[in-house]
Amino acid sequence: QVQLVESGGGLVQAGGSLRLSCAASGRIFSINAMAWYRQTPGKQRELVASVSRGGSTNYADSVKGRFTISRDNPTNTVSLQMNSLKPEDTAVYYCNAEVKVYGGLSYISKWGQGTQVTVSS
Repeated sequence: QVQLVESGGGLVQAGGSLRLSCAASGRIFSINAMAWYRQTPGKQRELVASVSRGGSTNYADSVKGRFTISRDNPTNTVSLQMNSLKPEDTAVYYCNAEVKVYGGLSYISKWGQGTQVTVSS
């Protein structure tokens, strides 16, 4: 019923920038928090940044000052502007949203399929 589709990943040199976008579609009544996570092989998925419906943001210490999360409520999209990228930012990045569908009783966590970000040194 609900799909999250990410775009914008790719290969970039250290110090470069990338912008990830995620669009939620389907029978969406409301979206609460939206976030970006990342995961590397053998490690747990970690929170990169989150944004509340009202626009309050939260960042992992490792990306503070370099990444900026933003959302557009009318279009159900969330973006992640990544600047000054480092090789250690290399990971699969996943979009996440807490979604309530029409007729639903509660918010459900939904995930995108992931997009690869590779930063070369």
